[in-house]
This record gives sequence, C-alpha cells and structure tokens, in this order.
Amino acid sequence: MNSQLAGVAADFSNDVWWIWVVKGVAILVFLLVSVLFAIWAERKVLAKMQTRTGPNVHGPFGLLQSLADAMKLLFKEDITVKAADKFVYLLAPLIAVFSALLVFAVIPFGPEVNLFGIITPLQLTDLPVAVLYILAVTAVGVYGIMLGGWASGSTYPLLGSVRATAQVISYELAMGLSLVSVFIVSGSMSTSQIVDAQAQLWWGLALIPAFVVYIVSMVGETNRLPFDLPEAEGELVAGHMTEYSSMKFAWFFLAEYINMINVSAVATTLFLGGWRVPPPLHLIGDGVLNTGWWPVLWFLAKLWLVMFFFFWLRGTLLRFRYDQFMNLGWKILIPIALVWVVAVSVVQAVRQFLDVDLRTLLIVVAVALAAVFLATFLWPERKAPPEPRRPRKEPFDAFAGGYPVPPLPGQELPASRRRPMARASASPVAPGGTEEEVSDG
Repeated sequence: MNSQLAGVAADFSNDVWWIWVVKGVAILVFLLVSVLFAIWAERKVLAKMQTRTGPNVHGPFGLLQSLADAMKLLFKEDITVKAADKFVYLLAPLIAVFSALLVFAVIPFGPEVNLFGIITPLQLTDLPVAVLYILAVTAVGVYGIMLGGWASGSTYPLLGSVRATAQVISYELAMGLSLVSVFIVSGSMSTSQIVDAQAQLWWGLALIPAFVVYIVSMVGETNRLPFDLPEAEGELVAGHMTEYSSMKFAWFFLAEYINMINVSAVATTLFLGGWRVPPPLHLIGDGVLNTGWWPVLWFLAKLWLVMFFFFWLRGTLLRFRYDQFMNLGWKILIPIALVWVVAVSVVQAVRQFLDVDLRTLLIVVAVALAAVFLATFLWPERKAPPEPRRPRKEPFDAFAGGYPVPPLPGQELPASRRRPMARASASPVAPGGTEEEVSDG
C-alpha cells in the first residue's frame, strides 16, 4: 500500500524483513548506549554546576562509571519481599521498561538513505496516528510504577504508586492538549508528516505556549526534579522502588532514563523541526545538509539539548510540594492549553478562509500584539482624584464608662494615660537612692 495514501509521508514500500531487524536492533542499541551516556553526562553537568569533580576514575573522564554502576546492579543480591505478590512484583519493572522501548518505533531519525543497497527512511515505522500511539504507550508504562508499588506489600511503595497515578492523569491531559495545536497546524498525527510540515517554520516558535506546556508536562511525566513526587526520598524513601533491588531496580532505573530520551525525542520531532537542520544552515548547498546521514546529527543535537534541560532543572530547582504540583497541572497548565487550542483553531480557520500563509499571519499577529503592548506604555496615565481627608480620630478614653477598658486594634490611649504606665514600667529605685528610701516615701 502506498504510504502517501495511508496518511504517512515516509515511504516504507522497499523495506524487507531484515531491514526491520536492523532498524530495531539499532534503536535498542542506541537507547541502551544513550542511557549510559545520559547517566554520566548528568553527573558531570551537576558536578560542574555545583563545583564538584564528578566521575573521573573509571575510564577517561569517568566515561566507564555508568558501565560500572550497571555491573554493580547486575551482581548485587536479588531480594524478593515475602509480603509481595510475586508475579505482579516481577512483572511491574518489565512493563515499565518494555513500554519505554516501544516509543522510538515511530520517531524519524532522518530522511530516506541507502541502507545496504535499499532506499529506506531512517525510521522503523510510521502510523497515521503515530503521536496517539506514543501517548498510549507512555500511559501503559505507568502501570509498571503503579503495580510495582501495589505488589510490594509495603506502605511507602503504595503511596508512591498512588502519587504516580495522580501525576500521570494530571500531566497526561496537559501534554495531550499541548499536542493538539501541533495536529491542527500540521494537518496530521503522523510523525513524518509533522516533520515535513516544519520545513519552513518550527512549531516550537510558532506555538510557543504549547511548547512551554509540553516542556513542563514532560518533566512531570518522567518523575524528574522538581516533580519527582512518586519517589521523594525525604517522604517515601524511594517510592514505588523501595522494595526492589538488583536487576529489578535496574529495570525501573533504565525505564526512567529511556523515558527522558523518549520525551526529548518527541519534543524534537513535534516542536524543533525533527531531523531538519536549524536555519539558516538549510540554505547551504541548496539544502544538502537535509539529505543523507547529516540529519541524524541534527536530530541528536536537538535531543541532547532537551536532555541538558533535564539536567539543568535537577541542579537548579527544589522539589515541589504535592499540592503545588497538582495546582500547577490542573489550575495553570490545562487551562492555558485549552485556551491555546481554541486560539490556534480560530487562527487556522481565518488562515484557510483568507488563504493567507501561516508565516505572514504570524507576523501580522506579532505586530498587532507588539502595537498593543507598546500602546500600554505610551497611553497617558490617568491621574487619580485626591483622596478625601479622613476625619481626625478622637483619642480613646479607657475610663469613659467608669470601668477600665483595653484599647482595640487601631485605638490609642491618650498621652495622659500613657505616661503613668511608662513610669510604672521603669525601675522603682530612684537614681542614687535605695529601696528603703523609696518605700519610706
């Protein structure tokens, strides 16, 4: 079947079974190596920000530190909690990691290339609803966290899994709404078509509010600081992973870093032009940098730029309180995303009705907003009328009714009543005298 008729820009008609195997193995190796590098890079970045050394013993620049940590987890004692539901306890980390591995199946690394004599896109597959597939897979992945906390048979893991459930429900809504505007302007949910739609303008620039909402939501989705509430060590020890050790703990740890790479790849694909070269480099050699294997370099550079943002946040911000976290999701991100979807829908309808280019329409809107913003500064300020003089307050007399009454807030005792109190609070001994002289009068 023709890929164009199926709503997909990439053409997979030349692919054979062994090409699928090569692509699948390449994605798996890429993710595993990227996780090892991400752990090392995060430690180095945080060490630089906090004036520390970081990994520097195992291998040059400490590059083998992540491999040493992986081997440590592999050979550690594997403990299974007696109170746990054994089957679900073992199944939970597998659900988390395998769901994370499925996202890159629809992420385009580049255009069509010659791979072992076959012209094929640098993408395993694509779907007319590829972005919905990504959202579905990531939603299934949270079941690993939920089941891991529930099956551990302990209080802290259960509380961590409950937090993870509320967190994913809250921020999945905001993330999904932020992507709706991308679907509207691209006219497709296929990742390859969305990348093609950004040939002239990246959606991260045209849809800045949606991009900001997605960036905040992706941090919440991946349980990273400042949103790592399901595994807050100050409250829940390690959350849903408290009762896990050895390789079962490593699966959860691996899933977390793969999910970071996943959401970074989605941000790159949907908002940062995907594998396309940043402007104005696309003008070099009549677009030669957007062909062949060059686009893989641009894709990886953008992906690791978003990953650096994760590291930066961890070294900068403190953990939110849970009520602050929920308020941010429900009272700020979701309303902003809803309003922005309506605004983009209206702009897209006007654009189609007037047959105006999107870039021209955005320039007109930007100029109009700038004019309104400038007018707010140039508009003469209206002087407020002078405030009427307040009537002078009568002094408060505590003995007016015959009985002493303490003053209320805002009331003051008259000076004649304050002086005796001030004298009474002073020392009863006169200068140069004795207590007997004072008592004798």
